Amino acid sequence: EKNDLLNRKTTATPEQAFMKLKHYCGYQERCHSEVKEKLYSLGLRKTDVEQLISRLIEEGYLNEERFARQFAGGYFRQKKWGINKIVYALRQKKVSEYNIKKGLDEIDQEEYAAVAEKLIRAKWLALKEEQYIIREVKTRTYLMQKGYEPGLVQSILKTIRSASNE
Repeated sequence: EKNDLLNRKTTATPEQAFMKLKHYCGYQERCHSEVKEKLYSLGLRKTDVEQLISRLIEEGYLNEERFARQFAGGYFRQKKWGINKIVYALRQKKVSEYNIKKGLDEIDQEEYAAVAEKLIRAKWLALKEEQYIIREVKTRTYLMQKGYEPGLVQSILKTIRSASNE
């Protein structure tokens, strides 16, 4: 009998789930896939999940464009992520390409290039003891892992190289 209690999955009613999800979406922006996962974890059926997601959207608790904008802007400003890494993370969260594009609008291109240059210069300086080619490879690898585009990294490295050759 004790095992029965442990194995029984508690199922929330759609109304209980809605109240929980209002709070869940209220303290942090969420994407649709996160909310779906949360609803299924509460033991709800597919039809209830779809209805609740529609209701959360209608009432303004769930807005994937708002999520994408907040995510892209936040990860760029806080963690200095590049566009490639942000796009990859949003795709992992099943955000639509349209909303990914909207999210990237949050990133000012001049600020983006300035941050990339600052990261490259810092890494370049940190590796000053390394051989030239290793220094360049490590700097490029570091920025690619942070999600910056190869072309941008290359052009900034070229500027730094020509400045250090003078």
